[in-house]
Amino acid sequence: MRQVLTGHGASRGSALGRARVRLPHALEVAEEHIAPSAVPAELRRLHTAIDAVRVEMRNMRDRLHGALAHEVGEFLDLHSLLLDDPELLQGLDDLVAKGLYAADYALRLQRDRLAAVFEAMDDAYFRSRVEDIDHVIGRVHAMLHKRDADLKGVAGEILVADSVAPAELSQLQSQGVLAVVTAGGSALAHSAILARSLHLPLVVGVPQALQQVNDGDVLLVDGSSGTIIIEPKAPDLREYRTRLRDEKRERKQLHRLRREPSRTLDGVDIRLWANAESREDVTGAHALGAAGVGLYRTEFLFLQRSELPDENEQFRAYRDVALAMTGRTVTIRTMDIGADKADRTGLALADEPNPALGLRGVRLSLARTPVFETQLRAILRASGYGPVRILVPMVSGREEMLAVAGTIRRVSRDLREEGHEVAEHVPLGAMIEVPAAAIALSCFIDTVDFVSIGTNDLTQYLLAADRGNDALGDLYSPLHPAVLKLLHGVIRTARARGKPVAVCGEMAGDPALTPLLLALGLEEFSLHPATLLEVRRAIRAQELAALRASAPTLLRCRDRDAIERWLAKVPAA
Repeated sequence: MRQVLTGHGASRGSALGRARVRLPHALEVAEEHIAPSAVPAELRRLHTAIDAVRVEMRNMRDRLHGALAHEVGEFLDLHSLLLDDPELLQGLDDLVAKGLYAADYALRLQRDRLAAVFEAMDDAYFRSRVEDIDHVIGRVHAMLHKRDADLKGVAGEILVADSVAPAELSQLQSQGVLAVVTAGGSALAHSAILARSLHLPLVVGVPQALQQVNDGDVLLVDGSSGTIIIEPKAPDLREYRTRLRDEKRERKQLHRLRREPSRTLDGVDIRLWANAESREDVTGAHALGAAGVGLYRTEFLFLQRSELPDENEQFRAYRDVALAMTGRTVTIRTMDIGADKADRTGLALADEPNPALGLRGVRLSLARTPVFETQLRAILRASGYGPVRILVPMVSGREEMLAVAGTIRRVSRDLREEGHEVAEHVPLGAMIEVPAAAIALSCFIDTVDFVSIGTNDLTQYLLAADRGNDALGDLYSPLHPAVLKLLHGVIRTARARGKPVAVCGEMAGDPALTPLLLALGLEEFSLHPATLLEVRRAIRAQELAALRASAPTLLRCRDRDAIERWLAKVPAA
């Protein structure tokens, strides 16, 4: 029987396939005791399963590369750390050896204990980690029974689940999953961001999905509108085929824009930079005609290992990016690592009560001077091979930028004395993602050469809303009047002092928001290469003068609905 469910479109694209329903994980295991003589064998069985899951996740990690290594690997690292957690392991051993419980029931008891501790915490970040505990425990339980914890035989199917972890998405796509529908989730969460980079259709926030969809039902999913049709009829199928033709035609049209300028209808050129992390990203950015790399993440050098990268390893990575861009500027962001990044090197604090507000970004760099100086040496040496800029994350104010500038001067002098070629001037920029930095930018704008706005964290901190918290999906939105006013203030302050300013968060890569950012005065975007052509098309459809003239109306909007109405009046690309 035909039914229509609605949610939030989180990743564009259409899909038609049979449903594979995955119910929320629940470790329903009956209480089972063992004899004292069976304890050694039961412990061996448990440890064998844990070791097998470690190998499984390490193999998954090794298969990742590029941006996926950063987005997905971070979560796999966290799951690996949970498997090595002494409290988890010792608790399991005690339940088996002292409680005489079977390994299956010990897993359930230990899962419930840890979940209760995490759920009782005040910090939303740690409460959200219960899902990771379930994921890890579920894998160990499956391995105990020689079952694969992952879905198999899903090629050509559409996954319907309560939620989906970022670490699963690339694996699901490689197994042939056509689309994903979740009962919870947010269009701005990590999973949604990754789905968009994978071009995997995703609809989130469909609470009735698990009740209404059955295994084997035929589903028609529209990742743009957030519509799911169960057992579609002939008119639905005709509309689907039309949509596929339109999407194919759109891809061809976008392809033609690879060599076209990012120029508005009234002749204003807008710079499109690319966010990158790998050679593949850089190659894609170059082929799409990006002005340069606006954000090169360096964390992947630190997070995929248990020891710190040395100067020469970092230098080679940064040099290769500079060479690959053939004279176009590369903006290298210094390490943005904190306790929430599953760091294995011992660099970040392991027990911070609130990692999002802790020792991360420039704070960590200034606290670990030798490590920071090593990274700066590598970046500055790379400046001899092509134009390079340095971008500093998590800046709060003037003192930090002065300290960084002083360190750069000292390191540059040392490198030149050692005979290394260093560019005469390497521009220094601040990443504006802390509200204090946005509000007080005029107090330290003289210490920087350029500004880059990280709208993901800026929105999160400004609204006090964790973007990964499903319950706050409606609150966390860049279309909040306070966010727009703050963005406008940062752009106006930077431009008044003649300093280039770009947006490098998710807003920059959303073509629906391109007119809004142009109206606020933005002339530089830094975005994932996957969305560069769509944003270029959106720019070429706008008349900048008209958008700027309507900016006062936009800034007078008092709520999200009013901002969306303003956007609806803008000519579509």
